[in-house]
Amino acid sequence: MSITLSTPTRLREGAFGNATALTCRECGATRELGPHYACQECFGPLEISYDFGTVTREQIEAGPANIWRYKALLPVPEDIESSPNLEPGFTRLLDARNLAAELGLSKLWVKDDSTNPTNSFKDRVVACALSAAREFGSRVFACPSTGNLANAVAAAGARAGIRTVVFIPSNLETPKQVNSAVFTDSLVAVDGNYDDVNKLASEIAGEEDGWAFVNVNVRPFYAEGSKTLGYEIAEQLGWRLPDQIVIPVASGSQLTKVHKAFTELIALGLVEDKPVRVFGAQAQGCNPVATAFKDGVDAIRPVKPDTIAKSLAIGNPADGIYVLDIARATGGGVEEVTDDQIRDAIVLLARTEGIFTETAGGTTVAVLRKLVETGQLDPALETVVINTGHGLKTLDAVTGSVGPRTTIAPTYDAFAAAGIA
Repeated sequence: MSITLSTPTRLREGAFGNATALTCRECGATRELGPHYACQECFGPLEISYDFGTVTREQIEAGPANIWRYKALLPVPEDIESSPNLEPGFTRLLDARNLAAELGLSKLWVKDDSTNPTNSFKDRVVACALSAAREFGSRVFACPSTGNLANAVAAAGARAGIRTVVFIPSNLETPKQVNSAVFTDSLVAVDGNYDDVNKLASEIAGEEDGWAFVNVNVRPFYAEGSKTLGYEIAEQLGWRLPDQIVIPVASGSQLTKVHKAFTELIALGLVEDKPVRVFGAQAQGCNPVATAFKDGVDAIRPVKPDTIAKSLAIGNPADGIYVLDIARATGGGVEEVTDDQIRDAIVLLARTEGIFTETAGGTTVAVLRKLVETGQLDPALETVVINTGHGLKTLDAVTGSVGPRTTIAPTYDAFAAAGIA
């Protein structure tokens, strides 16, 4: 399937760096790089193929402290740094000793993407999508979103000087709505859930000329941005891979691309080949992949989301079947947790490591705890958990759970009587 984006008759030389083609993930058919996202042969999803040549650690380490240090491994031009963008990435990998002790783990790291420009990992994928949209000559930069993507697209478009239009479910958390509307005057609320919004975006992309929907008609380019999480984890660990990793699952793309990053680093000889157990995390109120994993089936049965983890509320995840494949092949799994467990995990991470995560990160930490308690994850092995966004975006989730311990008069006697000391 193709969507017209007013693509130049001839793309400039090196527009997509070392990327060589679009390859179908189902039948392996290839086609030229362009604004396409479905195979012409079998309608399977397309992804980027590359001819990397030689890429060294030294070459990467000499790059900027953002995702463009990995530009040789992404579908972006050599001069990507010269294009106005938010320069996301190279966020901290925190040695989470307090949380590890609380959960009974020997070694735990938190990859904290809440410090990206719009406070979520979506800045990574949007940066790659923006590069593709620019090369295709798009006039509108757009997305359907559960919130974080809308924030990232609106901000990146503002920085790049391109018109942005973002579509969100009308019941989205207010902070996420404000965080998008401050960057664009074209925030569109749609009555329905994310799957309804995504369907509308696909229809618009098919009708409107020159619209680049980051997670629709430029999705293959957009998705590659998630690989940079995997690259950074490996580099920040001293060019090695962890034993286990827990990743939130919405569409499932982040998990599949982090795994792809690990395999690419191994193939390039940048890290030692070793097994990494990959676990996916979902909320019980939107758990189609976790259900399929536990049932031992390959088909993902769509669900109607009902959870506080709205950034993970995709009832029909596009990459769900590939998440299942990776979880099974690596000896990992896909687990689910309740909204109450998510709230508890948000507070736990904040009070052990000083990280205020949104509900997606709460889901991942809650699943990590459940995996340890149920014996699915080995507590003796080095583990990484990904925090994808900042808690200020989902304040409502914990508003009723935390607050003043007590209220006292402004006197020492009142303080002493409260038993705080």
